[in-house]
Amino acid sequence: MIKNNGRSRVTVGDVAKQAGVSTATVSRVLNKTNNVSPKTVARVQKAIDELGYVLDTAAQALSSSSNRTGNIGIIMPVINNSFLSTLLEGVNQYANTCSYNLLTFATIGQASIQDGVPLPLNENNTDGLIIFADKIDDKTLTHLYQRQFPVVLLYRLPPQGLDIPSVLIENKNGTRTLIEHLIKNCGHRRIAFMAGPAGNYDSYWREQGYCEALTACDIPIDSQLMGVGAFHDWRAKEQIEEWLEKGLDIDAIFAGDDTAAMAAIIALQQAGKRVPEDIAVVGFNNDIISKYFNPPLTTVHVPTEEIGRTAVKQLFHLINGEQTEALTPFNTELVVRQSCGCHLVNNPRWHPN
Repeated sequence: MIKNNGRSRVTVGDVAKQAGVSTATVSRVLNKTNNVSPKTVARVQKAIDELGYVLDTAAQALSSSSNRTGNIGIIMPVINNSFLSTLLEGVNQYANTCSYNLLTFATIGQASIQDGVPLPLNENNTDGLIIFADKIDDKTLTHLYQRQFPVVLLYRLPPQGLDIPSVLIENKNGTRTLIEHLIKNCGHRRIAFMAGPAGNYDSYWREQGYCEALTACDIPIDSQLMGVGAFHDWRAKEQIEEWLEKGLDIDAIFAGDDTAAMAAIIALQQAGKRVPEDIAVVGFNNDIISKYFNPPLTTVHVPTEEIGRTAVKQLFHLINGEQTEALTPFNTELVVRQSCGCHLVNNPRWHPN
């Protein structure tokens, strides 16, 4: 193996040795030529996977720890809402303050090291990566960790056994406070829940907070009121239409995040429902547009821009070989506005923000 920025990099020679073939054979497999037997191809592919080999797309890349790219990268979802824009702004501002460029790769699915092809952002063009939630798979995270490539995770924990710093928010208590507000201050009892994407860390803990709040207030959890908004406008709209078609009795909807909440409000209004008079709607994140929506959105405030800056700070600690925090949690805060409907019950504690 050769060294790059003090990190071990797997070479073609390492793959050849592991597979028991020549470097020329490995090259032919990587170039997908036809004159290699399937059995040999399988053996080489197995060695590539075991060693975490990726193609060196910059052969003249960094040769010492003092020679850096001056770039950091972030792998994140396609930017389609103000939450992601705010997060990216926090990341970019702090990177620029430290005279670093920010390279962004946005993906609908997951980015992954496959068949020796590197991630679009990697050790050849960045000095470290910020990974949003599940935007790269665990196998690729493991490869990056084994190569000692600086990585910080946002909105998720690392796979078991990997000491990768994570920057998270407190979801469960924030959600519980929000749901208890709907029950105790607004008088709602039939509260529907929209989950986020399957397997999403934030969505899981928001669901736990929702269930805890109902249980604490002696309200049964109704499976008919458990739906999916996927933190996405189109999916939230579909869920609203499904609930309305079934004619379910719903007092309020926790849409999972502000993007889904605003889409839910529009879908309800298009169906002739008044928000919050007929059905209240609340969100999570306190996106910049939430207070300007009609009606202004009751939500849970998350310091999204600060979270982005903190992730960059942690990444620079890793790049510089300094101490990092294994886990950096951020607290949340209830923001009460009109969409929850508490002002309709003559509540003396009503203080719009």
